[in-house]
Formats: sequence, C-alpha cells, structure tokens
Amino acid sequence: MRMFIKKLTKLTKSKWTRRLLPILIVFIWLVIGSIGGPTFGKLSGVSSNNQSTFLPSSADSTKVAALQQKFYSNNTIPAIIVIKLASPSQLADLSSFQKISTSLANIKGVFKGPGAVVGPIHSKDGQAVEYFVQVNTNSTINNVVKAMRTQLNKQIPVGSTAYVTGPAGLSADLINAFGGIDGILLLVALIAVFIILLIVYRSIFLPILVLITAMFALSGAILLVYVLASHQVIKLNGESQGILSILVIGAATDYSLLIISRFREEIGNTASKWHAIKEAYKYCLEPITASAATVILALLCLLFSNLNSNKSLGPIAALGILFAFLSAMTLLPAFLIIFDRTAFWPFKPKLHPISTEVKYQQLKTGVEDRSGVWRQVPEFISKRYRTIWIVLFLILFGLSLGLTQLNANGVSQAATILGKSNAVDGQTVQAEHFPAGSGSPVVVITPILGSIKVFRAVKNTPGVVSASYYIDQNNLPKTVNGKVLINAILAYNSDSRAAQNVVKNMRNNLSVINNKALVGGTSAIYLDTNNTAKADFIKIIPIVLIVILIILIILLRALVAPIILVLSVILSFAASLGVAALVFNHLFHFSGADPSVPLFGFIFLVALGIDYNIFLMSRVREETKKIGTRPGILRGLSLTGGVITSAGIVLAATFAALAVIPILFLVQIAFIVAFGVLIDSILVRSLLVPAATFDMSKVIWWPSHLTKKSDI
Repeated sequence: MRMFIKKLTKLTKSKWTRRLLPILIVFIWLVIGSIGGPTFGKLSGVSSNNQSTFLPSSADSTKVAALQQKFYSNNTIPAIIVIKLASPSQLADLSSFQKISTSLANIKGVFKGPGAVVGPIHSKDGQAVEYFVQVNTNSTINNVVKAMRTQLNKQIPVGSTAYVTGPAGLSADLINAFGGIDGILLLVALIAVFIILLIVYRSIFLPILVLITAMFALSGAILLVYVLASHQVIKLNGESQGILSILVIGAATDYSLLIISRFREEIGNTASKWHAIKEAYKYCLEPITASAATVILALLCLLFSNLNSNKSLGPIAALGILFAFLSAMTLLPAFLIIFDRTAFWPFKPKLHPISTEVKYQQLKTGVEDRSGVWRQVPEFISKRYRTIWIVLFLILFGLSLGLTQLNANGVSQAATILGKSNAVDGQTVQAEHFPAGSGSPVVVITPILGSIKVFRAVKNTPGVVSASYYIDQNNLPKTVNGKVLINAILAYNSDSRAAQNVVKNMRNNLSVINNKALVGGTSAIYLDTNNTAKADFIKIIPIVLIVILIILIILLRALVAPIILVLSVILSFAASLGVAALVFNHLFHFSGADPSVPLFGFIFLVALGIDYNIFLMSRVREETKKIGTRPGILRGLSLTGGVITSAGIVLAATFAALAVIPILFLVQIAFIVAFGVLIDSILVRSLLVPAATFDMSKVIWWPSHLTKKSDI
C-alpha cells in the first residue's frame, strides 16, 4: 500500500499530469458507462428463473429430469388451464370448450404434436373445466402465457373466469414480478440514497457525484455480468440481478462516504487539494481495500454451495463489489480534484491549518477538539463503558432468541409471489375442483425388472391420488435403456410442503423395494432445493467466518480485536434474524422462508457489518499509535461515527428498496439486511464495540507492539 501511494505521489508531481489525470479517469469511466449503460435493460434476456437448473447433477430430481428427456420427444413445461364456470349448465355447450382446445393448440410457443393440449376435462362437481397445455421451454414463457390468457378471455362462457396456472403459469407470473428490477428498483434505490446524502451533507453536488460514481460502477459490473451470462460462463437469475444492483450502489456509496469524510477533514488543514486527496487516499486505501476484499471473499465462499443459484450469485456479486471499489477509488477522487471545495457547496470546508504534532499534544481524552454528538457519545462511553456493552449484549442476545421461531424450511412457489397473480389464484381454484397435483406429477424412473412392486408402492403412498405408466404408441409401458417411467398424481399442489413430504415418504419406501428407483418431478425439485440450501448454510458459514477473521488479523496486526469484532457481527446477525422471524410470523404473516434466506442474510450482514468494523478499528489503530489505546478508541469513534452511521443508513435504505419487488425472498432479504445494518452501524459499531474494546484497553492489540504503548 505504501509503495503504491509513493508511486502515485511521484506520478502527480508533474503539473500536466495533475491536470490531465482526473480528466483521463473521468473519460475512461464515461466510456465504460456508455457501453455498460445500455445493457441495463438487457439483463433479463440472459436471466433464468427455472428452479430445476439450480440443483447439482447429483440430486435425484436432476437425474430424473435428464432421464425424462429420453422418454419424451419434446422439451416442454406444462401450463394448467382452469375455467371456473358461472353455473354447471354451461357444460352443455361442449363444442365451445372443444374450440378453446383448438385455439390453445394454435398459440405460438405451444408444442406442436400429440398430447400438446389435453382437455377439456370436467370436474366431478360440474363447476370447472381443466386443460393441460405443453409449452416449449425454448419459447418466451411469459409471452405464451399472456397469449393464452388473452385468448381464453375471448372464448370462455359469459360469467366464467379463466386461470393459467401450473409450472408455466407460475413461472410467467414470477418473471413479471421480477420485471421491476431493471427500472423501479434502481429508481427507488437512487432516490432514497440521494435524499439521505442531501440531508447528511447539505450539499447539492456531493450527492450527485456519489450517485454518478455508483451508477458508473453498476454500469461496469452489469456489462461484465451480461457478457459472462451471454456466454453461459455464469448463470444469472432474477434474485441475483436485483441483489447486484443494490449491492453495487450500497457499497460504492459506503466507500465514497469514507473518502469524502477524510478528504473534508484533510482539506480543512491545507489549501492544496492535491495534498488533501493524497492524505485521504493514503488513510482510506487500506481500510477500503480490506473492506472490499472481505466482502468479495465472503461472496466467493458461495462457490462452495451445491445450489447453482447460490454458486452463481457469488461471482456476480463479487464483480459488483470490485467495480464499486474501483469506481470509488478512482472516479470519486477525480471528481473531488476537479470540483475541489465547490463539491461541498454551499457549506464549503474552511481552512483551519494546525500542526498535527501540536494538535495531538493538546489531547488527553482524544476528543477535546471535537464537538456535537460525536464528542458526547465517546465521553459517555468513557464513563459508562462496562455498563454499556453488557446492557447492549443482553439486549441483542434477547432479540436473538426470536431465532427459535424462524421458519426457513421452504415455501411454495405460489407463496413467493406477493403481488396479484392469476396463476396463484388458479392454483386455489384447481385444488377446489380437481386433484391439486394434476399437471405436475411426481415422476418415478425405475428398472423394468421389479417395476410392478415399485408401481404398487408408488400408488399406495399416502397422498397419491393415482399412478400410471408412461406408455408408447402400442399402449404399453415405454421402455428406455431397461427403465420405465411412472407418473403419480398427488392430492396436493406440487410446490407445497405436503407434496414434498409425500416425495420424502415415497423415496424412503422405494429405497427398501428397489434402491435404483429415482423420484423426481416438480415436488422433488422443491424438496431437493430446500435440503441442499440447508446443507449449504451449515457448510458455508464457518468458511466465511474464518476468511473474515484472517483478513482482520492481517489488517489490525492483532488477534484479540479481530475475535471481538467477529463475535460482535455474529451477535448482530443473530439479533437481526431473531427480530425478522418475529416480524415475518406475527406482523407480515408470511407462510415461511426459503432456506437460502438465512445464508444470504448472513453473507450480506456479516460481510457488510465487518465493513464498519474495519472503518472504525483501522482509524482507532491509527489514532492509538499517536495517543494510546483508550484515547485512540474515543478519537477513532468521534472521527468515524458520523460517516459510519450515515453509511449504515444509506446501505439500509438501498437494501430496503428490494422490497418494491413483490417476491417473498427479496422482501425478506430486504428487511433482514436493512434492519441488521441499522443495528450494526448505530448500536454495535457506535456503542458496543467501542465500549467493549475500551474496557479491555491495550489487550485488544495483543500480540502487536501496541500493547506496550502507554496512553497519553
């Protein structure tokens, strides 16, 4: 780091270099933005929300999906049409329902061949009609479903209601729910950040400069992600897409706030903007680099996941953080050089030059030259430090007890869509008049030898309404490589927990009868996804904590302080998740949560929470070298408290913007991270950590030489 600063100082000694370098940097980012900007609306085109692609090849449902293609001559996804009749008498006009079948078959994107449209099928109570339509997976599913709904509304009997549900209908509504990611999400996040920065800095230019920095970072990240996704190097889905935007804006803003805060401090001591930016850069480079490296490595730990959706998010989000770092460390300093004190207009920093040596000779507590709330808070801590950290520890521990109510065992796909959904409503109507699992059967593939026993076991499994062999043109069970395929219709919706329990019981029974029998289908995919996500949580969390601890040890050159900091973020995460569990269950009345929610919450909260630890403790270490540990803690807090709190509020606001997308997973992540970041930046980083480290004093630096430095 020091070598880099020295080389940068030499480079900027030339008068022409000083004039041209900032302009050159801005020009480079303008080029990146002009190329990357237009790709904002194109990400959805390379995004996939097909849950079957999330699982590893070792999962039973993945193996079944591969074997199914050998039985079927087409690659399709079923749509289930349900028409709720105004009265049973409408069934008398059979020709009108047959015409609907013909119209559905002629829609572009529907499979052309035998079995493309099955129906009309009348319900036993005479109040509904059902069709099964095979949609080509290589078509734009939401457009096909939209065409179906439009056509149905033209042809259904007066007073009746049509629904397009099943896997195709739910996928289409899910895609439509994600439709706001490219525009609405970004707009809400930027407006929130702008308003907060306007209040914090009371400046017109600074919020604009920070947002431009963040937007160029996002442009660069999106451009690279788009190229990688287009070439299938990485798999992008709607969740990753939304998180990428929020993460880049939040991280770039946080890093920018730290640089601006230090630049403002330094420019008050010198008339030279170059000297001020050099000093700001010198002191910010190490903590921001460590912060970015921590988040990037924590995200890359997701590569250890067995879920492809988690595995792909790791590098996608890591690229976002990398561009946030590069933009904040190059483009923003260039802006500050170009605008100088004008960037802070109308409240430009005044010049109050004072020798650093003289200033520190006047300090005893470390905050004598400070004023306002960030003098009062450190002074309060110095008087009540033990009471403060013990009380806060007990409060956070108490909040973490809510974890016992966290229901992260998975939810149905219908429950993931929080907005209005024709497919979700259709699922309810279908379950009222037909077997709920029709159209999305459990698929069993087993060797033909002994298949009769397997068939009986499948049929007799509680929750199975009917079972049948997949037959060939001779009306015999079709055989492929010595295997047969059995379809089992369940009494439950395919994405429900009840259906997953049926799959679990079926697998247990078949493992005794024939351990080569594989159980797959939509319900099995949901079950395998939930089980894999739970296993990922247990495996990845220790890896992330070890990585973070190592980075903190390297940064702080100590062992005790890093351990305290890691324990503090674990406590903060547990408290946030505990409160989230209570809110989800008793305020929002959510049916549950995806098993990946705690993992993602942990990754973002712990990695980003460590950011604030790094910002605080790197400054504390810097001040400790000059005035000792306890005064250094108080001074470090007084100098960084404002920027850390501001950064926390900004980051919380950006993550809260995820809630505008009506997807359960994103709404839950939005609450957990936003609430957790506020706890972390306002309570943990501003009170608990300073109070605990103040209590331990020089011990926190063990075994470094700072343990021997006496306080002034």
